[in-house]
Amino acid sequence: MPAKQQVAELRELSDEDLAKELEETYRELFTTRLQLTTRQLANTAQPRKVRTKLAQIKTIQRERELAALHEAVVQPKEEE
Repeated sequence: MPAKQQVAELRELSDEDLAKELEETYRELFTTRLQLTTRQLANTAQPRKVRTKLAQIKTIQRERELAALHEAVVQPKEEE
């Protein structure tokens, strides 16, 4: 799956679903690291892909957090 398509799908998720996806990705990273350490992992690029997905999820969460803060700051000023 192309990276841009994956990010677009992540952006469509709700905050709760994104948090679940983050937890699943952490579990996947743990499993991948364990398999890499025990030499059971054939695709050695997998840990990097999982870390990239993790960073993408965290970035989307932070963007939403900042957008909410911005709305909270801008909203009271407009009411005055």
